[in-house]
Order: sequence, then C-alpha cells, then structure tokens
Amino acid sequence: MNTKTQPTPGPLALDLQDERLQDRTGLRGQYKALLDRTRSGDLGVLPVIAGLVVIWAVLQALNPIFLSPANLVNLAMESSAVGIIALGIVSVLLVAQIDLSVGSVSGLAAAVVAVTSVNMGWPVWLVILATVALGAAVGWVYGQIFNRFGVPSFVITLAGLLGFLGLQLYILGAKGSINLPFDSALVYFAQLAFVPVWLSYVLVTAAAAGLLATDYFHARARRNAGLSAMSLQNIALRAALLLIALGVAVWYLNQGRGVGWMFVFFIALTLILNYMLKRTKWGRSVYAVGGNPEAARRAGINVQAIYTSVFITCSTLAAVGGLLAAARLAAANQGSGTGDVNLNAIAAAVIGGTSLFGGRGSAFAAILGIVVIQSISSGLTLLNLDSSFRFMVTGVVLLLAVTLDSVSRRSRTSHGRA
Repeated sequence: MNTKTQPTPGPLALDLQDERLQDRTGLRGQYKALLDRTRSGDLGVLPVIAGLVVIWAVLQALNPIFLSPANLVNLAMESSAVGIIALGIVSVLLVAQIDLSVGSVSGLAAAVVAVTSVNMGWPVWLVILATVALGAAVGWVYGQIFNRFGVPSFVITLAGLLGFLGLQLYILGAKGSINLPFDSALVYFAQLAFVPVWLSYVLVTAAAAGLLATDYFHARARRNAGLSAMSLQNIALRAALLLIALGVAVWYLNQGRGVGWMFVFFIALTLILNYMLKRTKWGRSVYAVGGNPEAARRAGINVQAIYTSVFITCSTLAAVGGLLAAARLAAANQGSGTGDVNLNAIAAAVIGGTSLFGGRGSAFAAILGIVVIQSISSGLTLLNLDSSFRFMVTGVVLLLAVTLDSVSRRSRTSHGRA
C-alpha cells in the first residue's frame, strides 16, 4: 500500500504560520478580536462599565462625598449579601431559567440562623452548615420538580417565594423579630471584620499572580493541543493591569476603614464560580445547555443533572446571602429577604451582562450589576431623595440593560447569517 507523506514545511512556511498565530494571539490580534466582537454585537461588559462610570461621575458631581473612601467602604459591604444572591441568579439565567424565590430563601435562612443561634444555642459552624444544607435542599427539590414533571421554573419558584415566606413567618413566631448578639462571630464578620492593610496588598498580589498562572497554564494547554493561545506578552500585561487596578482600589479603601472580609468573601465566591464556569466540564455544559438544550443532550450532556445543579447553586448562594444579611443587620425579622432583595438580585445579574436568553454571561456580572444598583441607592440617599427615585432609576437602568441585550442578540444573529 502506497502512503503519501506530508511535505515538511519549509522555513518560510513556518515563519508565516508563526506570524499568523502571533497576529491572532498577540496584542494586535486581541485588539482586532475585540473590534470584531463589538461589530458583531457582542459588547461584553463594556456598556456596564461605561454606565457605571457615568453614574459615578454624575453622583460625585452632585455630592462630593459619594466617592469618598468611607462611602465606598460602606458601598462594598452593603453590596456583598445581595451580590452573593445575584451570583446564584447568574447560574440559573445561564441555562435560560429563573428563580423568583431567592429573596424568600434568603429570608428563611436568616430566620433559621436567628432561631438556631439564639433560641437553640447552636455553635456558629453548625448554624452555617444548617443554612447551607437548607439552601441546597431547596434547590434539589426545584430540580426534581422541573425535571420530572416539566413545571416551568417560573411557576416552581413563584410557589417557593410564597411558601418559604410563610415558613419564615412561622419560624420567627409571634414576636416576628430575633436580634443576634453583637458579640456573635457572624455579626463581627459582617460588621467589624476588616482586612489588615499589609494583608490586603498580599491578597492583591496573590490575585494578580493567580491570573498570571491561570492564563499561562491555559495558554500552554491550548498550544500543546495545536490551538491558538494568548501570547506571553498579553498574559503578563493582563496580570500587571489587574495588579495596578486592585492595588489602587485597595490603597484608596484603606484611607477609610479598609476592605471588609465580607466583601473579600463575596469576591472569592465570584472567582470560584467563574473558574467553575470557564475552566471545568460542568461550566462548559452549563453554557451548552443554555445555548441549546437539545443539542447539548445529543452531545452526551446530562441536561437534567445540569438543571438540578444550577438550581442547587442558586438556592445555596441565596441562603448564604440571607445568613450574611442577618449578620449585617444583627437581626432576623419579618422583613428579611422581602422588599427589593429579590428584585435587586435578579436585576444585578441582568444589568451586569447575563443574558435572559441563556448561554451568555459570567460570574463577574453579579459584581458589576450589584455595584451599579448599590451606587444608585447610595448616591440618592446622600442626596436625601427617598426610595421612590431609587426604584425608578433602577428600573430605567434594568430596561436599558435588557434592551441592549436583545439588540445585541439580534445583531449577532443577523451577523452570523450574513
């Protein structure tokens, strides 16, 4: 049998191949790729960042206190609990589903924290374990109902919203409010625990080093597989920019009370979820199911397991957010998890860039979205405007975000057909 061997590329061919690879992965290639994505309608987080800059500029012009270190420290701390709940919403939206009960689940978790720690005297570790288990159990039940009976997630979680609100009121009892002791470790963590100045810079350096290592090993794995990968120059530049940005932010916050441990916890959960979504088989399956469930099923993905996992993730993070909200307030009452908690968590995920149509978004959407919402709330409070203006402004921002997502989706579809 005659076999034809492929000719070995000459030096000129190899040089041209390296040049094309560098053009795709170098700084110039990355810039071209960004322009191509923007022209196709994939704007990413650019509109959110631009909107946040405009909001901050306007609020700072109206009240110079807004961007003061003290106010930004408070803004970061107030963003953490609802931001963690928004992380769970991101995971559910990525598979084109919704959870309307995150507020009620967080309120129920707050009630459980108060009853178990105050009335029953449980240790802190057992209180945390019980809260996390509660959230995971709720998500598992949602997943079973959705997969086995085909009930829409909208209906399932709407029933959960009502049912868990009633259970929360029942657990709190006739008094309707339970105060947590101020010497509790949970209250201290949510109100008074701040990162030492020296350690804050160590964490910044570790974050930049982590990005550098992650990008490097990911690029090396792609090169070994014969795929295009980010250049070393680009990897180093990304890490350096992150180091500078975080360093300046931490330095500025340290002019006030510093960086709260609760906010660091929020950032850590965001990084963990981002890694799970971007670097694991589970994350790739989540995006695949959100993009096209039938195609994902035919590709061998256990679609039902993915749905169950994202419901569990969402409810668990809602319970953790409720725990931190109770610790921040040093109390659990009938208003825990109600009001605008539910709406702000969902709005934060959408405003941050997570698509309502599934398959597009990231964990960092929760950070960007909740910072936008909390900035509006904090700025209008400093201007002595009541909550009616906050609801109206947040509603306009949410509508703009969803409109932009719809237009971008339509633009990408037409671009792909072209």
